[in-house]
Amino acid sequence: MLISHAVRHDALHVTLHRDLDVTNRAAAALQIQALVQEHRPVRVVIVVPAADPSPATLSALARAHRMCAGLGVPLTLSGASDRTRRLLDANSA
Repeated sequence: MLISHAVRHDALHVTLHRDLDVTNRAAAALQIQALVQEHRPVRVVIVVPAADPSPATLSALARAHRMCAGLGVPLTLSGASDRTRRLLDANSA
């Protein structure tokens, strides 16, 4: 299982259970996209497996961030370092 999720108080909480690699990053991004489309949350919180996740994990997070931004849904990271948050913001612009 790559991810799990819960919906609490109009927020979609997604947990990545491990760092992604090139073989599973697209699958994780598509799962997150499907969850957002299904639940139509007010906001999305993604719990990352490491403060500084792998490049493949960052890629999937950037894709989810762009998709959420396009829908007007704020996405935040839990467990990520400030450096990771800055990288995500820079890659999603």
